[in-house]
Amino acid sequence: MTQPLSKFQSFRVFMGKVGALAMPYFNSDQKWKARALLAAIVVLNLAAVYMLVLLNEWNRVFYDALQNKDQVVFWRELGRFTYLAFGFIIIAVYRFYLTQLLEMRWRAWMTANYLDRWLANKAFYHLELARFAKGEDAPPDNPDQRIAEDMNLFTSYSVSLSMGLLNAVVTLVSFVGILWSLSGSFAFSFNGDEFVIPGFMVWMAVLYCLLGSIATHYIGRPQIALNFKQQRFEADFRHHLVRVREYSESIALDNGEPVERRQLGGRFGEVLANYLKLIQAQKRLIWFTNGFGQAAVVFPFVVAAPRFFSGAIQLGELMQISSAFGRVQDSLSWFVDNYSSLAAWRATTDRITSFEASFQALQEAETQMPTGAADSLQIDQLDLALPGGAALLGAHGLRLKAGDTLLIKGPSGSGKSTLFRALAGIWPWAKGRVQRPVDFDTRVMFLPQRPYFPTGSLRNALAYPEADDRYTEAELQQALRDALLPQLTGRLNDEDTWGQKLSGGEQQRLAIARALLKKPRWLFVDEATSALDEAAEKAVYERLLALVQSQNGALVSIAHRPAVAAFHQTHWTLQPGAAGGSPHQVLAA
Repeated sequence: MTQPLSKFQSFRVFMGKVGALAMPYFNSDQKWKARALLAAIVVLNLAAVYMLVLLNEWNRVFYDALQNKDQVVFWRELGRFTYLAFGFIIIAVYRFYLTQLLEMRWRAWMTANYLDRWLANKAFYHLELARFAKGEDAPPDNPDQRIAEDMNLFTSYSVSLSMGLLNAVVTLVSFVGILWSLSGSFAFSFNGDEFVIPGFMVWMAVLYCLLGSIATHYIGRPQIALNFKQQRFEADFRHHLVRVREYSESIALDNGEPVERRQLGGRFGEVLANYLKLIQAQKRLIWFTNGFGQAAVVFPFVVAAPRFFSGAIQLGELMQISSAFGRVQDSLSWFVDNYSSLAAWRATTDRITSFEASFQALQEAETQMPTGAADSLQIDQLDLALPGGAALLGAHGLRLKAGDTLLIKGPSGSGKSTLFRALAGIWPWAKGRVQRPVDFDTRVMFLPQRPYFPTGSLRNALAYPEADDRYTEAELQQALRDALLPQLTGRLNDEDTWGQKLSGGEQQRLAIARALLKKPRWLFVDEATSALDEAAEKAVYERLLALVQSQNGALVSIAHRPAVAAFHQTHWTLQPGAAGGSPHQVLAA
């Protein structure tokens, strides 16, 4: 059984996570700019503390002048304050500006880095498959939020809290000596013995803040888990709203509004319920921290009052003691004042760390299916499994050469589409050996049943994923006409959400127009004409067949309609496999 980590070990693990996420940026190709900005911010923080030390000394001289009614010193110190205040303002402005600049550049680098990794090697697709296999609660949930929001929060908290801690430490070191020299000693008797505590005010400040920090930790600790859950519930609610928008027509046709309202209400209920717990936890912490802060205002006066009334110190020294105590107390209370931010920082760090771990786990679990160059597509031995690990399909000794037209058929759920995914190289649960033609990766195209179209102009949707300027206006219009979409030839510059604007049949014909435009040699069609009527299906298949013949290529289709079979010379049939093997086997006919 794993032993729970101690508080110190937990802190070390957390700081290790922060370091692992932060160091890549400061060691990246932008490292010199990043380090220079960080160094400048550190220098400005040190300069700000130095200005506070000068202002603390100014307090003593100014209030002594008031007590002594010394007008010359009073007006001189007012003039000196102007210069000190102006210097402090300049430091504060540029400290803010450079801090924000570092946060922005760091966020930009992290976002670009994770976008590259998320979109590289089909990781975004494989991560969703892994979530499907392990359930909706499996990490990483809502990768869009990790990239869009958590990167921003992590960089902001990392810079602000680390610089705040540095400022607190330097302020403490700078003012503790001042407070020690001003606070005098405290003498008392115990059992007839005399005891003297030097630097009494310093020890009182340490004791006051130590007790406050311990109390803050135990009062505010529930916020860490609540912040983590809040970010997740917010993302889940937003994700479901987006899905309702994307599938608005299907939901409307099914009269599914009451169901969606209940589901959205349930997800928002989770947001509110957790947020209520969070604000209750914050309320308890605010009760304490505000009381702690208010007591700190009068605490130094109460402790130093006997020396002032006895004449041992003047008003200026009393104000300087109060100012120095306040600085020391603020430094020692940094943990108290920033506990809510620390809790949010830890939750954000844990979310990004789990996102990072998912990439590493994906890389370790990914199986590379060896391929070899050939003049034809040859499946020597291929075994496919479901995301959960259960065997799905076996294919052995199959060949597809240029000039072939192949129809793959079988019962629903037998693995036809998964076979396409494996041949495309995007299915991670595939083992065996497949030899692909030399030009397969550059001249292959897959037409799914439900194609994707980016939001934007129609010409972009038609040319996707290539740039639309690669094709002439005439080529784009001809592709639309050949795909039976003449009504769209005049709308190439129109911008819209084409995945929602067009009907199912129009979307499939637009995807077919892509194929006619790009002229692939190896064309795989997965129920890509299921929404077309028989006449339209016959017309587009005639054009697709003519296309691959002109390119000396091959056409592979998955379809259930008997009419599609007429366009294919060869059939592969998925049938139940032998006991102890894959549930289905591919048989060539």
